[in-house]
Amino acid sequence: MENPEQTTSEPRIYTAPRTEISQNQGKFRIHFNFPGSQVPDHDDHGYGPLATVVESFMDPGTLISMHQHRNEEIISWVPDGVMRHDDRLGNELVTDPESMLVMNAGSGFWHAEETYEDDPPLRMLQIFVRPHSLDLEPDIQHEPIPDAAQNEWRHLFGSVDGDPPLSVRNEVDCYDCRLAEGTTISLPTHPDRDTYLYVFDGAVTIGESETAIDYTESALVIGEDDVPVTATENSTLVAFTIDPDAPITRQGTIGR
Repeated sequence: MENPEQTTSEPRIYTAPRTEISQNQGKFRIHFNFPGSQVPDHDDHGYGPLATVVESFMDPGTLISMHQHRNEEIISWVPDGVMRHDDRLGNELVTDPESMLVMNAGSGFWHAEETYEDDPPLRMLQIFVRPHSLDLEPDIQHEPIPDAAQNEWRHLFGSVDGDPPLSVRNEVDCYDCRLAEGTTISLPTHPDRDTYLYVFDGAVTIGESETAIDYTESALVIGEDDVPVTATENSTLVAFTIDPDAPITRQGTIGR
């Protein structure tokens, strides 16, 4: 864990290198990013309702057999390739760069994931959000998302009272951005929320001190409304605005 930019007053920017918390199941490999672990003396690996952001790899011809999730919201973000989903409700869905999948697991939701032999290798994010209450009604959402615009944040999902294409049952909103080398953009903000940034591809600097955040590294920004991010190479970024004081449940199958 690193903390190169902290003063006695706000803002605070906590950075972390690529996680070493991983699982290797051969054709399926995952790396867990825990935003709360970046903050010294923070007693929770998650940060409020954002439990974990998981970098997932599936080789062609991989099947993750039917299994259950409970009491968590699972979001699949696929920037390239395809992820194939089926479930006990009879849904057969393909998630790709033009769509997103949200499983609101609630009291229990069974699903499987697969790539075919002729699919490309898959690298994606699976995001685990803690709902505000236990054993909510299960649901699934699979929707087209707006076309990405270069150097602009795209709103992907948010709380149920917002206006993004998909929703989760707590106070987290998610955005992505394809940022061209040399371009500066401000982090997404929301009143009374903090922002977590994950560099999926490329490299950036963040804040007035231009702290470097490289490939698969992350930053948690607390107490700042206007934080510049500059791409030092072409980059793909994912950012979350989070209410750290939102009510949460910590009984999810994976995220907890």
